Amino acid sequence: MEFKIIVSPRAQAEIEDAAEYYVALSANASVNFIFSVENAYETLRTSPFFRKRYKNVRSLKLRKFPFALYFTVSETRKIVRVLSCFHSKLNPNKRPFL
Repeated sequence: MEFKIIVSPRAQAEIEDAAEYYVALSANASVNFIFSVENAYETLRTSPFFRKRYKNVRSLKLRKFPFALYFTVSETRKIVRVLSCFHSKLNPNKRPFL
């Protein structure tokens, strides 16, 4: 059974900010970033049980981009809640552990 993906407002804003940044670099980079996020969502729909980073918060690195999705999984409700899209080159002390 597939999991439902719920993206928090914070994560959505971070994804939009990153996409805008990549638009300034190249139109293709922005499209590729969004494609990478969508691929990560597809992965999470089918198998969201990646390594736990902090308590019940897990992460999945985006392919070809220095970002990771931080999320929680509700096995009983079959829901993946995306909490943040964090740039992995930033200060690790600012990593989102909600």
